[in-house]
Amino acid sequence: QVQLAESGGGSVQAGGSLRLSCVASSRDPLNNYWMGWFRQAPGKEREGVASIYTRLVSTYYADSVKGRFTISRDNAKNTLYLQMNNLKPEDSAMYYCAADPRPRAVLDFHEGADWGQGTQVTVSS
Repeated sequence: QVQLAESGGGSVQAGGSLRLSCVASSRDPLNNYWMGWFRQAPGKEREGVASIYTRLVSTYYADSVKGRFTISRDNAKNTLYLQMNNLKPEDSAMYYCAADPRPRAVLDFHEGADWGQGTQVTVSS
């Protein structure tokens, strides 16, 4: 089990930037987990934004954020980041980080995976 705590959300104007952080703690090595960022806007389903798997040194992004968002992790600090640039109003949502040892797909983590409480991002036009 992984405990996750997000921070860094806020309100920005379109074109602005934010960096989300997610501190993780676990008895198991975090390298065993896929780590990802997901978001959910009111009235919409949760969607995968980005994920990373250290063992493969691989990152994956939703098409809607490619070229604007960057996921990274600092293993020494057990922290996952999401750098978000050129934000758009449609990026407004609650953002969650998650850890899953075997996700269904690179941007499809199980409901039973470990999830943080979320951090709100609001982008105004």
